[in-house]
Amino acid sequence: MTLPAEFAPQSFVLLRLGERRFAIAATQVAELVAPSRIFRFPNRTPKLEGVVLRRGRIIPVCDVAESLLGRSLASRRFYLIAVRQYANQKEWVALPVTGDCELIIAEMTPASENDAPHVAGWISHNGEVIEALNLGALTPGEQAVQLHRAPANSAEATP
Repeated sequence: MTLPAEFAPQSFVLLRLGERRFAIAATQVAELVAPSRIFRFPNRTPKLEGVVLRRGRIIPVCDVAESLLGRSLASRRFYLIAVRQYANQKEWVALPVTGDCELIIAEMTPASENDAPHVAGWISHNGEVIEALNLGALTPGEQAVQLHRAPANSAEATP
């Protein structure tokens, strides 16, 4: 018997935000790094905390804790550098995490239409049901940046 591709075992990285754990497909994870200096800018896009410099790249830091937990996190242990698809290009994003990360292999049950947009699916690990995250819905994309800038640009264009 063969399983449908959506139920085939996959690798996931489990990350901790506060007291909860979430999963990201391992294919989307570039690396796990110690926190470094965050460069913050005025008039930033919501959910975008700032940027970090890593391996010659400028990487946006997206604090997803408020969306997932309802509050921001005061402390960070690591940044999980994930690969996010923006339209036709891929970009690294840094997600602050508060605890250790773990690599597991699990089967994912796809999200239903009743689940929040940030849920890609559900996995079970050691008796715990864990949300697999959809980074595209969770982190600000190109549209969010353009929408955030639109009022400022339109005001500047008006004489």
